[in-house]
Amino acid sequence: MRGTLLADVGPHEVRPALERLLAAGGRAQMVYAWYPEPGRIELRYLASAAARENFRVWRCTPGTEMPSLADLAPLLGWYEREITDLFGLPFRGHPEPHRLVLHEGIPPAPPPFSPEAHGEALVPTGSRRHRVPTLESAEVQELPFGPVRADVFESAEFLFFYLGERIIHYQPSLFFKHRGMEKRFEGRAPAAGVVLAERVSGVGSVSHALAYCQAVEIAANCIVPPRAAALRVLLAELERLYNHLHYLGHLAGTTTLKVGEAEGKLLEERAKQINTRLTGSRFLRSLLVPGGLRRDLDPKPWLGTALEALREEIAAYTGLLERSESYLDRLMGTGILEREVAFDQGATGPIDRASGVDRDLRRDHPYAAYGTLEIDVPVEQAGDAEARAKVRVAEIGASLALMQRMLLLLPDGPVTAPAVPPPGSEGLGWAESPRGTLFYAVHIDREGRLARVKIKSPSFSNWRAFPVTVHDTNMMDYAINEASFGLTIAGSDR
Repeated sequence: MRGTLLADVGPHEVRPALERLLAAGGRAQMVYAWYPEPGRIELRYLASAAARENFRVWRCTPGTEMPSLADLAPLLGWYEREITDLFGLPFRGHPEPHRLVLHEGIPPAPPPFSPEAHGEALVPTGSRRHRVPTLESAEVQELPFGPVRADVFESAEFLFFYLGERIIHYQPSLFFKHRGMEKRFEGRAPAAGVVLAERVSGVGSVSHALAYCQAVEIAANCIVPPRAAALRVLLAELERLYNHLHYLGHLAGTTTLKVGEAEGKLLEERAKQINTRLTGSRFLRSLLVPGGLRRDLDPKPWLGTALEALREEIAAYTGLLERSESYLDRLMGTGILEREVAFDQGATGPIDRASGVDRDLRRDHPYAAYGTLEIDVPVEQAGDAEARAKVRVAEIGASLALMQRMLLLLPDGPVTAPAVPPPGSEGLGWAESPRGTLFYAVHIDREGRLARVKIKSPSFSNWRAFPVTVHDTNMMDYAINEASFGLTIAGSDR
């Protein structure tokens, strides 16, 4: 698998391998399961080492159970629970041995990814609640919020235990929408999978499609033409731009800065209008394919002019935000995520970088045409809502500069190349989405169709870290804290 170092390890060799990697400054990314053949389950552990070094992949065939590694890398705890729910493989010694993806009360057999489970079968529902703490004081109040929420928010239930306005315990329950996205890839032609990838998370269509296409291209040993690689950078940064503008508008709204909310979302709309003019799609869909792009784009000379005009408006807007005391007062010190906790819990993207973790796949593991550019990675140290906003504001400026540079370097030539992965091949693709690291692992069966597609989305990681910032905080600050994380639930639901 190009871009990775693959090693076979036994069930009891994974822990020493992870300990060595963590001691060297590496980081666990995920673990997933699949069936390379009927009746035989296989685990794949993915970890990252130093910048510019290949990713580590450990292949392991477990027995009837597997030792948990959640004590070493807490993020892996969610993946282990996911595997138990969807594949039926238990992890011995897990610190949280209860349901994650499938809610309590749902019959466990057959697991949705079992060869005996029908791909289109509905997941049965259960009526029992998730496990919750036992109340020992009549003064502690319980507030269940959701899963149906007002406006257009995605389905999730948030359980608050609070005393006065102080939150003493917070427990989110996600995974109410079982869309079966990973399962839907199975049996499809690799070229058709990009349509599904674009719809895993609507506001991350380019990032998901890009990571998926790169995984297929690696499996096919395909080299994408330079012009297509450069245009992919433009599309990815345009997606980052409108996401960050939406974020700033939404964050301003949670601080009751309604004019700031309206202005941020107006700028988001103007960014999407640029997307439409360039591609015909506000969300930049139906362009990426394994091997490059479906068609060429003509961004010159108008795109550079449009981006510069938008940059001036954004600079004026963010300058006003940074001088609004009522806005800053609500962000400073809200939802602090310490660096060590961010690293251990697997936080990623702007959340990670706002807590002092200097990591970005565009620079550390370049893809598309990012290796030809100098990538500016903004980092803050405070780990609070203000730091998370500062990182995104700085990333907007960096993205605009990257796009202008890419327009100057844009080569001529074709935009597609053949990308047909041979039977039995596999590939790992990645992208630095607006919310953080995104991975796609693709396995091809003996007929040349998709056997397994595993998605590591940034929101899955950031939802894991988020509750740490809620405990022992103020109820009045909760909405601001959640908005400062920029979470999506579609990026987590399976």
